[in-house]
Amino acid sequence: MFFKILLLLIIFSFTVQAQEDILIKEILDGIVDDLPEDFDFSELSERLIFLKNHPINLNRTKPEELKSIFILSPLQIANFFSYLSSNGKLIDVLELQAVPGFDQATVQKLLPFVHLNESDLKERITSKNLIRHGENDLVIRSASTLEKQKGFGDLSGSRYLGTPEKLLFRYKYNFNSQVAFSLVMEKDAGEKLAIPADFTSVNLTVNDIGSIKKLSIGDYSLQFGQGLTLWSGFGFGKGPDVTSIAKKDDGLKAYSSANEYSFLRGIGTKIGLSKKIDLTTFWSLRKQDATVTNDQLTTLNETGYHRTQNELNNSNAVRQNLYGAVLEYHKNSFNIGIIGYRSYYNKTFIANTQPYKLYDFTGHNLTNLGLHYNYAVKNTYFFGEIAKSFEGGIAFINGILISLSNRVSAVFSHRNYKTTYYNFFNQVSAEAGGANEKGFYAGLNISPSKKWMLSVYADYFKFPWLKFRIDAPSQGYELLSQLVFTPSKSFKASARYKSELKQQNTDLEVPINYLENVKKQSFRADVNWKLSKTIALQNRIEIVNYQKGTAKNEYGYMVYQDFAVAPIRSKLSANFRFGYFNTASYNSRIYAYEDDILYNFSFGMYNGNGIRNYANLKYKVVKNVDLWLRYAVFYYKNLEQIGSGLDEINGNKKSEIKAQLRFQF
Repeated sequence: MFFKILLLLIIFSFTVQAQEDILIKEILDGIVDDLPEDFDFSELSERLIFLKNHPINLNRTKPEELKSIFILSPLQIANFFSYLSSNGKLIDVLELQAVPGFDQATVQKLLPFVHLNESDLKERITSKNLIRHGENDLVIRSASTLEKQKGFGDLSGSRYLGTPEKLLFRYKYNFNSQVAFSLVMEKDAGEKLAIPADFTSVNLTVNDIGSIKKLSIGDYSLQFGQGLTLWSGFGFGKGPDVTSIAKKDDGLKAYSSANEYSFLRGIGTKIGLSKKIDLTTFWSLRKQDATVTNDQLTTLNETGYHRTQNELNNSNAVRQNLYGAVLEYHKNSFNIGIIGYRSYYNKTFIANTQPYKLYDFTGHNLTNLGLHYNYAVKNTYFFGEIAKSFEGGIAFINGILISLSNRVSAVFSHRNYKTTYYNFFNQVSAEAGGANEKGFYAGLNISPSKKWMLSVYADYFKFPWLKFRIDAPSQGYELLSQLVFTPSKSFKASARYKSELKQQNTDLEVPINYLENVKKQSFRADVNWKLSKTIALQNRIEIVNYQKGTAKNEYGYMVYQDFAVAPIRSKLSANFRFGYFNTASYNSRIYAYEDDILYNFSFGMYNGNGIRNYANLKYKVVKNVDLWLRYAVFYYKNLEQIGSGLDEINGNKKSEIKAQLRFQF
């Protein structure tokens, strides 16, 4: 109680201004529902923060730069360059409103990340300039669950072999966006403290060296086309902005995330063969966690955890060697690319006896080929990709994005991924992976006025073969509608309805399993507002309904209040949440986006009946040195134990504390 009262006193005693990360929060808020709970958002948030400190020069930019902001649709990006080609350089940033498809809301979102400075000449790459003008950013973070988890006890069997702290060291260097270096070291809770750290990632990237547009050494990611043939790292999925279904590929990029899966380790280059043709070549050699039996590979492990003896036994159990190239042709608003690469594993994938895994990949060599395209003409953007795994089948996706008017845009997409399509680097738009799926997606963005925005999409999908806990071909759909009202810069309200229907094996004890419909519906109302120039708040309520077959409906709900606090002329700033939730079971759980330290946004799963509170405090110690502290706690009602297995906690409280130092020099 004392803690809550203290927070309230801090809130209402400080003079407040809106925090600068509100826009970043809005961009990421709609994508968290289907991500792992411990997903590291730093790859996204740090990119946006970097762009706020190093705005893009709109008169000198490239498509790759505008794609990295996550705000513009592919059609808007194509329209922007078409406008520059026809009208010459922009005179004022607000001239963006004359670009087809750019409304006032879009322009306002862009303003923090762009400028028109014509004097931003870049320094030459010399040892003197690298030292004098380079920017250094060092982050050291520690996090720990305060309550003792079962795995850290003196157990005779499986237990956590390391310490409860989660530690992170991240160093980044940047020189005029021409030279960048990163070093990331992370230890998860339960892992042993060691040098080098359990996970270490290094990257050096140099841009624009003659015909070499980009050279990346160390850990990097590749993102091409619609993610069907080759896409590593993070990729957006379905969200309230229906235009996000058309992916914006970044090509070769540095990898500096703490996520321990879906990246490459080696060397990648992007070479300009001519003004219209680019060649990206890559080679990767890395070890991966896997379950290996009798020198045969059962499955690849993606968690990155090495806490128990069994997890350590599976650590780096298989070696992956990958090499290939991407050849791309681009002229005006037309782009086409061909991808080819080969993956080799030093252990053989074996057939699984479970029926739903009958068509899984077997062997140790996999060759993937793909062709992707996009073409913008007037108010229409065509996109698609077709891919083939030589040891398996074909997959394809095609779509069209249309700007019907300045206030209405529509997108349609059709996909067909064969059950035997095999790919280890695949993040295409899909309901459940990039194979064994057919589907059709349709969406609309409607803005009847500057104050209103309505987004609606429907996605119908079929799974021709069996899946986990689904012992027959199945189908389903997903519907989403969201209405946003923004009467002023200081007030924004939204309402969202989402309905999902899938099929799953019955829970009843029957001789032969049959499928039942599983339907989950949710309604969310959200308000972001500033009572005055000094106080900014956010309120949310969400209600969930879950039903499987003829079983009784399950309900859940959550409500929270957020406060954003940034004192004027003070070294201290903070944000807080006070939340309450009540769900019938895990099936009716609710996910909620949460602010975290250093804009490392996270989200929690609200399941059961209880209270969720957290506080993030930032203190500027001295110039260029910042300290963050975070305290977050779940209080559960009528529970004697929280969690299960080695994560089990005795009691009804689970709390976490984080501390972080950031040095900029």
